[in-house]
Amino acid sequence: MQQPTAPQGVVEEADDGITLMDLFKIIRKHLVTAIIAFVVVVAGVSAYTFLAPAKYTATAQTMATYNASDGGESIAQQSTGGSYISNQITSYPTLATTSKVLKPVIDDLGLDETVTDLAGQVTVTNPTNTAFVNIAVVDGDPKQAADIANSVAESLKNVIESDLYSGDKSPVKLSIVQKAQVPTSKSSPKTALYLAVGVVLGIIIGVFAALIKDLLNTKVEETSDVRSIVRASSLGSVPMDASLDNKRPVLVSQPNGAIAEEFRRIHTNIEFLQTDRTEGVGQLLVITSAQPSEGKTTMAINTAVALAEDGAKVLLIDADLRHPSVAHHLGIEGAAGLAHVLSGQMGPKDVVQSYWKPNLHILPGGKRPANAGVLLSSETMKLMVEQALTQYDYVIIDTAPLTVSNDGAVFGRWAKGLLLVVSRNVCEKKSLQEAADTLATAQVPVLGFIFNRADPKKVNSHSNYYYYYEDGAPRSSHRANGKKKRI
Repeated sequence: MQQPTAPQGVVEEADDGITLMDLFKIIRKHLVTAIIAFVVVVAGVSAYTFLAPAKYTATAQTMATYNASDGGESIAQQSTGGSYISNQITSYPTLATTSKVLKPVIDDLGLDETVTDLAGQVTVTNPTNTAFVNIAVVDGDPKQAADIANSVAESLKNVIESDLYSGDKSPVKLSIVQKAQVPTSKSSPKTALYLAVGVVLGIIIGVFAALIKDLLNTKVEETSDVRSIVRASSLGSVPMDASLDNKRPVLVSQPNGAIAEEFRRIHTNIEFLQTDRTEGVGQLLVITSAQPSEGKTTMAINTAVALAEDGAKVLLIDADLRHPSVAHHLGIEGAAGLAHVLSGQMGPKDVVQSYWKPNLHILPGGKRPANAGVLLSSETMKLMVEQALTQYDYVIIDTAPLTVSNDGAVFGRWAKGLLLVVSRNVCEKKSLQEAADTLATAQVPVLGFIFNRADPKKVNSHSNYYYYYEDGAPRSSHRANGKKKRI
């Protein structure tokens, strides 16, 4: 089977998983969500940065040495003392935060806090392979931070030299080599660093928010959603507009409007779907949707009018016998129609009606039959369509949604593919995927899709140029390829 040619300007996408370009598209689609998440994170970090109380850090430095005997320090004593201090000094950071060291500090400075509270402000470290003990204190008052650090250093020195070891003389001497100075700048929060982290975190959370929203959103929102599922090209995007609810097609009621131009664009793209049309035989177009209420009938009617406007002979068949609505949409008589033809009660000439122009004919659905599926898949239906294709340039079949019945797949086999109408924020991605799987099983390709109720801000309105003659009727530079048929 020859693959259908994609409409001009449309590039097919390969199933390579999510790419960087896909990520950008998702972020763009949910840009508002990403921006809101970014702003919330940055605002939260900024609020903490500017509202959190300033903290200042002061550090006092001490050094432990071996306290030699009065007789002098020999080389042996130095070696033994160095090893002894190396073993002892590792316990000094913990000793510095005990009550024995901190309680005198509280009493000396008159601090209104407990030993536990003060221990939370003090950080004592012993750099690896050194005899230094560094005492850092964090406090909201820079002067008090320095005073506490110096007082803790003094208290630790007294405990080690006077109380920690038994005997008249402590083997360890702790010297304060650097007193804590009053800090001139705050150590926390670090404004520049926190704001930079807030921006980076905001970007990350914004991207994740967009991804999560895209995953949680079960309905189709853009043409890219449809293209990724059905692997077909977009024939056009029709924005939501009140004119589409009128009894008359938009190309009849508002022929010069933007919506009418979009259907002319769809008409042009349909001409590129199949270039191997048999001479003397019209083109069969099957239009359906994944689920009900997606506007497939409205799209089918306006597409038929767009084709007929250019001079092609068009027959629109309402084959959705479970819910026939073409006659209602057009405001024409619909009591008798396709159901009567298929049941042998009437002939096609008895129920086909001319609408708007002599070259546009409508075959309504008629009364709802009890055996719609049997009638539509019958040999009578197939013969009628084949006969119609010898008389019309285009035969358009408006059939039931794929989640309602399998009629679309049956007609799609006849037409070697079908056109799918997908409505924004109506069609469920799950239903669209199920429809695509059904068609793939039936080996019926989706020749193209019409995106209905598209966001007006995102619709590409660059249609083909149309020329108006003295009678005011539009004429496209693209005309039907089929020759004129006899009625």
